[in-house]
Amino acid sequence: MLKLLRENPELIKKACAQKNIKLDVDEIIKLDKQVRELKQQVEKIRAEKKVASDKIAKLKGEEKNTAIKDTKVLSDKEKELTPQLEQAETALGKLILFIPMPPSEETPEGKDDTENKELYKWGKLPEFDFEPLDHMQIAEKCDLIDMPRGAKIAGSRSYFLKNEGMRLEMAIIMYALDKLVKKGFTPFIVPTLVNYEAMMGTSYFPGGEEQAYAVGVQKEKDGMIESDNKYLTGTAEVALTSYHYDEILNEDSLPKLYCGFSTCYRREAGTYGKDTHGIYRIHQFQKIEQVVICKNDLDESKKMHELILKNSEEVLQELNLPYRVVAVCTGDMGRGQYYKNDIETWMPSRKSYGETHSCSTFHDFQSKRLNLKYRGKDGKTHFCHTLNNTCVASPRILIPILEIYQQKDGSVKVPKVLQPYMGGMKTIDPR
Repeated sequence: MLKLLRENPELIKKACAQKNIKLDVDEIIKLDKQVRELKQQVEKIRAEKKVASDKIAKLKGEEKNTAIKDTKVLSDKEKELTPQLEQAETALGKLILFIPMPPSEETPEGKDDTENKELYKWGKLPEFDFEPLDHMQIAEKCDLIDMPRGAKIAGSRSYFLKNEGMRLEMAIIMYALDKLVKKGFTPFIVPTLVNYEAMMGTSYFPGGEEQAYAVGVQKEKDGMIESDNKYLTGTAEVALTSYHYDEILNEDSLPKLYCGFSTCYRREAGTYGKDTHGIYRIHQFQKIEQVVICKNDLDESKKMHELILKNSEEVLQELNLPYRVVAVCTGDMGRGQYYKNDIETWMPSRKSYGETHSCSTFHDFQSKRLNLKYRGKDGKTHFCHTLNNTCVASPRILIPILEIYQQKDGSVKVPKVLQPYMGGMKTIDPR
C-alpha cells in the first residue's frame, strides 16, 4: 500500500475519508522520504567504508594512518545515522499498517450500515395464522437454549445450546460442510488461538484489538514481564488465509478453495445495550467460513467473489429462508476490503432482515501483509488475491429457522435438507 500512497496520495486520503479512518497521510509521506534519504546516506557510507578498507590493506605508514582516521569518521557518521534510520523505519512501519485499501467503484458511498444498498431479495416472507413467538420463546418451550445459566457461568451474551438445539446447529454445520466439499473445497478444522502475525496479516490488527480476546498469563523473566502474545480469533478466515503465510505458490495450484470450521470469539466491544435479546449478538459461536486464494487478476477475483456468494445463497435457498443481498457502503467496510456484500436473512421477531453472511474481496491487501505470493507462468512472483465469505454461522442462523419454521402448537419443523443430519427428525416438539 505504501507504493500506491507514493504514486497517488490523494487516492489514499479519499479512501480514509470514505472508510472513516483517521490517518495522517502527509506524516507517512514525510517519514517515507526521511527513511529513503537516511537509507541512501547509510548505504553510501558503507560503500565508501568498503572501498577505504580495500585501500588500507595496500597502504603503509602515514598514508595508512590518515586513511584509518578517515574511515573512523565514516564509522562515527554511520553510528549516528543508523539509530535515526531504525527509529524512522519503526514509526513508518506502524503507520503503513493503517493505510486502507481504496474501495471499488461499485461500492456505494455511505457513512455506516444504514446506507448499505439493497441489490436484490429472494424468497417469500412468512405469514402466520397465529401469534408467532420469537426464537427465545420457542427455545424456552422446546428447552433448546439456556441463557441465564450461560450468563451465570460465563457472563452476559453467553448461553448453553442443548437438546435438539445443539443437534440442529451441528446439522446445519455438517450440511454446509458437505455442500462445500462437493464443490471442491478443502475442509479444515483450524487453530482458534493464533499469534499476532496472523491477526496483523489478515488486517484485524492493528486497530481491532478491542474486539479480540487476548490470551496468556504474564510471567516475569529476568526482571521483564512476558506474555504469550496469543489471541482468540473471531473467524476461521484468520487461520485459513494465513495458512500459506510467507510462501510462494505455483500458479497452476490456484485457486485454493478452503473451508474452515471453528469456534469464534468476539468481545463485541462498543455494542453495549445493542441487540441484547436472544442469540443475535453473542461472544461465542460456530461457523463454516469460505476462503479463496487466487491469482492477482481482477476478473478472477470477481469470479471467485460470485462463487462464494452463490454458495451461501444456495444454503439459504435450500433452507427456504428469505434473504436479501446488500452492497456494503464505504463507511461500513473494513480497512482492507475492496468490495463487500452482506447477506441478511429475514427474522420475523425483528420485523427485518438481520446480517448472517459477509462476503469480502481484498485483492492483494492481506497477501502483502502475509507475504503470500505465487509464481506465474511468466516466471515472476506476484501477490495473491484473497477473498472470504461465511457459509453458515450459528447460532445466529437458528433465529430465522426457529422463527420461520415454528408451528401453532409450539413445535418447530426441521428443514427438509437438515432432516438426514438429525436422524430423520421432522419436528422439534415442546417439552
